[in-house]
Amino acid sequence: MTKTSDWNEKKLVEDRLIDQLIEMGYEHIHGPLLDSERETMREVVLKERLEKAILKFNDWINKTNLSKLVRSITHIESTSLMEANEKLHDMLVSYISIQQDRGKGKKSHTVKLIDFDHPEENEFLVVDQLSISDAKGTIRPDLVLYVNGLPLVVIECKSPMLSVEEQLGKAIKQMNRYQNDHEQLFHYNQFMIATSNDRAKAGTIGAKAQHFSEWKDPYPRTVPEIGDNPTRQDILVTGMLTKENLLDLIQNFIVYEAENGKVIKKLARYQQYRAVAKGINRIVNAPSPTDRGGVVWHTQGSGKSLTMLYLAVKLRRIQVLENPTILIVTDRKDLDEQITNTFKRCGFPNPQQAEGVRHLKKLLQQGPGSTIMTLVQKFQTNDEEEEYPLISKSENIFVLVDESHRSQYKGLAMNMRQALPNACYLGFTGTPIDKEDKSTTRTFGPYIDKYTIEQAVDDGATVPIFYEARMTELHLQGETLDRLFDRKFRDYKEEDRERIKKKYATEEAILAAPKRIEQIVMDLIEHYENHIMPNEFKAQIVAVNRMAAAQYKQKLDELSNLESALIISTGPNDSENELLKDYGVTPDEEKQLIERFKKPFSEDKLSILIVCDKLLTGFDAPIEQVMYLDKPLREHNLLQAIARTNRTREGKDYGLIVDYFGVSNFLEKALAIFSKQDVEGALLPIESELPKLKQEHRRAMSFFDYINSEDVESCIHVLEPEDVRNRFEKAFKGFSKMMDMILPSPAASPYIEDLKFAGKVRQLAKSRYREEEMDISDCGEKVKQLIAEHLHATSVEVLHDPVDILSNRFDKRIEEAPTNEAKAAEMEHAIRHEIKVKIDENPVYYTSLREKLELLIQSRKDKQMDIVDMVEQLRDIVQDMRNVNQKGQDLGLSREQYPFYQYFEKKLPGEDNKDAVEALTHLVTEIIQEESVIEWTKKPDVQRVIKKKIKKQLRASVLSREDLEEVTQQCVSLGAIHYKK
Repeated sequence: MTKTSDWNEKKLVEDRLIDQLIEMGYEHIHGPLLDSERETMREVVLKERLEKAILKFNDWINKTNLSKLVRSITHIESTSLMEANEKLHDMLVSYISIQQDRGKGKKSHTVKLIDFDHPEENEFLVVDQLSISDAKGTIRPDLVLYVNGLPLVVIECKSPMLSVEEQLGKAIKQMNRYQNDHEQLFHYNQFMIATSNDRAKAGTIGAKAQHFSEWKDPYPRTVPEIGDNPTRQDILVTGMLTKENLLDLIQNFIVYEAENGKVIKKLARYQQYRAVAKGINRIVNAPSPTDRGGVVWHTQGSGKSLTMLYLAVKLRRIQVLENPTILIVTDRKDLDEQITNTFKRCGFPNPQQAEGVRHLKKLLQQGPGSTIMTLVQKFQTNDEEEEYPLISKSENIFVLVDESHRSQYKGLAMNMRQALPNACYLGFTGTPIDKEDKSTTRTFGPYIDKYTIEQAVDDGATVPIFYEARMTELHLQGETLDRLFDRKFRDYKEEDRERIKKKYATEEAILAAPKRIEQIVMDLIEHYENHIMPNEFKAQIVAVNRMAAAQYKQKLDELSNLESALIISTGPNDSENELLKDYGVTPDEEKQLIERFKKPFSEDKLSILIVCDKLLTGFDAPIEQVMYLDKPLREHNLLQAIARTNRTREGKDYGLIVDYFGVSNFLEKALAIFSKQDVEGALLPIESELPKLKQEHRRAMSFFDYINSEDVESCIHVLEPEDVRNRFEKAFKGFSKMMDMILPSPAASPYIEDLKFAGKVRQLAKSRYREEEMDISDCGEKVKQLIAEHLHATSVEVLHDPVDILSNRFDKRIEEAPTNEAKAAEMEHAIRHEIKVKIDENPVYYTSLREKLELLIQSRKDKQMDIVDMVEQLRDIVQDMRNVNQKGQDLGLSREQYPFYQYFEKKLPGEDNKDAVEALTHLVTEIIQEESVIEWTKKPDVQRVIKKKIKKQLRASVLSREDLEEVTQQCVSLGAIHYKK
């Protein structure tokens, strides 16, 4: 029977998407119609269509090479899914080289599988319900998009009638399961889409749900052009799946980046794609060479380095640009290293890093095709030069300047422009400046693209940054400093006071006062240990100068066991300074400390970096959640610094600035250089989230509005229906997230008892209803501790794993249940859980058990039995489950053989067939045991032999010919579970 949700999924989501793709020029084919084009159900490549495309684009290729080529594509040699995927992507975009004699001797020739320059020349198919079978079973992705016979995009559709979390969450989980169990399909996958029409997100192989992202801009089209009230699915499909955009994304906007020994596949986000596309459009269509430049303003942490990389890739491929020179310019050594490493890790061909002033000049004289990374400081003149020399008049040079709001208004930038007067200059910044003497747009040209703070937070590209002023009595600026000084030296004459003030009472001197730093460190330790460290995030302290930074380090070591490191520039006289001489580090040691800081807390306990000028810009450490700020920072420097805390990381919902200086007083001035809309949400007081906390609290507690909260059993009963549990789960997570964010603020105090109560009910419901995902383990550590302490205090066992139905403890648990209703609910959900876990082990037995359970529950609903009878019948089912292995032993069968016996018994019912069923069971299980080898379930050749032998035995049996294929496959699937090696 078709469920309503399935109908909604098909009609409202899948069919709508297919219709949209047909309008875009795709051909729609129903999956089963392609079975004739595949030798086996395991095959995912449509070989004939692939061969046809190869011959179309490479008509010189001979049959032998065509056969070899197709085999290299359908049998990719690799040790992992990611390696196979990267190899295939390289074949698509860099082409495949083969040896062939085309009349002038045997030479290497490249073969293209896709014509990226002429999208319409390729074949685009949208295929629904394609069945793919192997030893692990059969999958049917909702939609697969084929280009030239290669399955490049997988789409899972879910009904918009499901809960908000389930819609995309279920789709992404399903595709991740497909990747684990049916890896071959994903050798070719460029990206995946999860959609419910109202919601739609795209991600790459290996990506978790939080790394799937929306595509909010259908550039080069606009949202109104799509139609009236387009859904998020409509916008994503238009932005990503038009023929031109899909091929563009595959060719220019996918990279494989090695991070911490693991390769991560990255697909551009919509703002990165849009910025590059707009930039290229301006470059190619500018009325004159001087109009080509401009500014890409993307907020800090939203991926500017990768946007620059994607732009460089695209510039290389555009034929009319004739292999340009690309120059990447930064103004800090750490940024130069960072962006160079990004290009190298992503496989960009031969980026060259300028080692010095002379080396840079040499690199710039190489001519077209080079990619050069440099610091702007290397554009300085040498002693013999009055002015910087002209190096090239070429217009075919593209200068990409990172953090272009700095260092681009003075002599070094002028030298760069003198050396390359006709180059195209493109500025990338998260904080552009627009002042009379300094203007990013006047220097580089009009904005190419903007991506604001609020947009980045809304998209999940960054986390919001909150502000908390602590120890305000120690805040220092302007008149406060004067008042403090006058109070301290009130007994001195005015002229003496002025003289002393001039010499000693500088802002820095007061800020670095040892007593003041000691007070701050004591507060800082308490704040970090109680509110940041439990969630395993790290911190940065920003001090006013090197001496103050050293004092912070000294006091942290003295007053806590926290591991910290000092990252400051070294001075020529440091060895003579008692404080500084102990803390100097070499550049290599500094690099190691930064690498340690970026590691997870479980791997490295280095928790706090103390700086004064370093690591305030361009420093990318997602594990940093809090910055303790005790230094006057202004304008773009302030916005650059606070953005260190906005990088996304699993479990991190926000960044925090703890202000010991009073820097918020400068925030208004810092934001004044931007338009209000562009910096909306730049730095919010933590209390600004209180309305949201109240709202989330109400949502979570509304489930228990009409129930006595002391009657825990009734509260658990409220959550019995699965849809109610799902809604409560979402509400509780929202409530706990807001509490984790606002604690330790006293503003959260009124909600603590309700949080403990809701967490207790949730944990008990999780155990009762066998709900694996209903667990406090995904809450923040502060919230977890509160709930765990409450459970302990109220003598509630913290059950992360419900009691096994086969255990004697389960009987005790049933006896302890306070009512017959509670006993029945406990058993019902334990049985359901056991069926869910074990149905693949013995489909026949557990399917019949499930049907029996449903009939029992329906009888109770129809009032055909009372609760006492229901409890007894549920006990009988539990006992039957405990005896299932004994039934097999009574027939002389092992635990592994019994599921085969029951399966054959179902296929060959009746007393007359009992001997045949028993014989088949022994024959088939013997074949599997004899032929199976280590990891045979991953070896297609071994599986083919097993299938062939099983099929031979089945043909000799009384089994009908129509069932032959299905029974063979089910035997192999059962074998993969029970005889896995």
